[in-house]
Amino acid sequence: MTSAAEQRGDFDPAQLDPRIVSRRRKLLIALVGLLAAPAFLMMADIHRRIGADGWSMVHLLLFTLLFLLIAFGATQALIGGFVRRRGGDPFRIARSLGVDDGEPIGARTAIVMPICNEEVGRVIEGMRVIYESVLATRRLPNCDFYLLSDSTDPNIWVEEEAAWVALTQQLGATGRIFYRKRRMSTNKKAGNIADFCRRWGRHYRYMVVLDADSIISGAAVVQFVRLMERNRGVGILQAVPRLANGETVLARLQQFASRLYGPVYAAGLNCWQLGEANYWGHNAIIRVAPFTRHCSLPELPGDGPFGGRVMSHDYVEAAMMRRAGWEVWLVPELEENFEECPANLIDFAKRDRRWLQGNLQHLKFIFARGMHPINRLHFALGILSYLASPLWLAFLIVSMVIAWRLRGTGLDLLPATSKFPGVHWSLGAEAISLFGFTMVMLFLPKLIALFDLRSSPAQVAGFGGWRRLGTGVAAETLIFTLLAPILMAFHTKFIVLTLCRRRISWGTQRRGRAGESAWREAAVAHAGHTVAGLIGVVVAWQVGPAMVAWMSPILAGLIFSFPLSYFTGLVSIGRGLRQRGLFQTPEEIQPGPELTRRAEYLATRRTIIPDEAELQADYGLLQAVLDPYVNAAHVALLRNKDDPPRAAEERFAALRARLLAEGPGALPPREKISLLMDADSMNVLHHELWACPNARLHAWWRLALRHFEPIAPRPTAAFSASG
Repeated sequence: MTSAAEQRGDFDPAQLDPRIVSRRRKLLIALVGLLAAPAFLMMADIHRRIGADGWSMVHLLLFTLLFLLIAFGATQALIGGFVRRRGGDPFRIARSLGVDDGEPIGARTAIVMPICNEEVGRVIEGMRVIYESVLATRRLPNCDFYLLSDSTDPNIWVEEEAAWVALTQQLGATGRIFYRKRRMSTNKKAGNIADFCRRWGRHYRYMVVLDADSIISGAAVVQFVRLMERNRGVGILQAVPRLANGETVLARLQQFASRLYGPVYAAGLNCWQLGEANYWGHNAIIRVAPFTRHCSLPELPGDGPFGGRVMSHDYVEAAMMRRAGWEVWLVPELEENFEECPANLIDFAKRDRRWLQGNLQHLKFIFARGMHPINRLHFALGILSYLASPLWLAFLIVSMVIAWRLRGTGLDLLPATSKFPGVHWSLGAEAISLFGFTMVMLFLPKLIALFDLRSSPAQVAGFGGWRRLGTGVAAETLIFTLLAPILMAFHTKFIVLTLCRRRISWGTQRRGRAGESAWREAAVAHAGHTVAGLIGVVVAWQVGPAMVAWMSPILAGLIFSFPLSYFTGLVSIGRGLRQRGLFQTPEEIQPGPELTRRAEYLATRRTIIPDEAELQADYGLLQAVLDPYVNAAHVALLRNKDDPPRAAEERFAALRARLLAEGPGALPPREKISLLMDADSMNVLHHELWACPNARLHAWWRLALRHFEPIAPRPTAAFSASG
């Protein structure tokens, strides 16, 4: 409960005047229109001067849609920069906090981390530092921690269990850190969280939802809970996580750009969203009871990629929470919360494909009953963020068609004058002015972010000073300019595949050095882009050298897509740039205790993997059967069956006999999983293996026994299984 000594803050979201909200959103619309209008009028005037027809109308429509998206981003940066220059938004939710008396907060809180086939060491050491940080605050005595696994790889599954046992023993956290492995991973992460809410949600008022790569400090968790306690009408608070631990060039680029431009964008976003913000699926705190009651995801009608389970669940859950009358707020001021990002361009594109299909599903929610207009806008903007790629490609194609048709006539343009009053410019001058205005809109957010840094010399020093900062901005702009057409090609392909009802799987993001570029993978993924770029050069040359020059950044990005993708995904180059201070961020200079301790723990972590290649493929099964402590933990976490059918018993008996006599290689993966999920079979296998004479065992098991080494410490207390 909130302490009685805590005084009221100077802003109460529940008392926010709706007229203020309305004025802000009208201002946003007006500014977007004001910035987009000159570009629209100039493009319309150019088409009038060269002769309007059907192609020019399509071109003007595509240009207008794309420029509105550019103007929307520039407007958010303008508003964010203005708000930050004034000392922050007076209506930000962080101002609702009063004086903190430092007393413990009694609200029961769960910190939940859904995982699926993740690198176990990174997950466990992340949970370790979060637990230690929360414990050090002494503010949340009723805070529990959950590792919610959907892992399908037996090796990773068993390693998770052993690592959890070791973690709870080392921290003395029995009864505070829980592990649960779902038998059926229905609906991926959203289903994982929903399962937690159904089973244990009634015990908690709040849950802090993290990703497998999330790191958050205890102080940030305390501030999360205090904000929720102060604002009883808020259902979700979403923090703005900072990117960290990037080692490749691409990861460092993302870190640098997000850290530099993110604060301005977040301030602008919060200024017009207010209590209708979005939920991003992680690094957020949720009020459990209304979330459980109102945010159950529907099964979408129809088959294929547009039907079935909702893939991008977070936007939908935020909209359903708002529909039920609960507010959703962004908290840009929450410090000390981090996440990681894809290390190479192919993994970046794979993640975008999942998000793309999920966002296209949101088309059905735009027209759903009861949704708040701002949530409908969120859905529409999410869809447009990916449709922008095929729209951009269509715009380029139509531009080339118009230029080719003008050249093909062999006629000179009539000297039609501009319709702008008092402006006497040639057609070429007007076209150059439009291009310049477009570049200003594209680069305006960068300029605003740099201007915003002028008031914070410490932040400038964190980026390495103005010289390195300027070099980083120039290099980041160049590299992302060349990567943009590659992503355009990826997104366009993904949309076509989605429309052709090609479903996708939800894979695990490769993190750390495991996410480094692979030469063969990059070559295969970008072969089509290289060919498309070369064809584009030939076609553009047929139109004229000027067209080649105008499209050179796009064509260069496609032609050199393979080396760009490969080299930006290398750790060695990324570390070299870090040593030279390029793309440096303040968190690299002063990483904070949580990031520092996690790096130290990972550096000293001991992982036992057998050198024998034949043992590695089934190492999880080996440990679950051989190691007494791993076997005990694994069985304790399984659900015992009451009076199983005789046919099932006979089937498992046959599988056990075959496993011991013929080795794991004789069983398909599905049958190994079945054995690992059967508590009776795991008990029987453990006893039979240690009691069975070597002569009756398959050679694989004899090798395993010779090289067996325990991977978990002897427990000092009873296992604390969460069910």
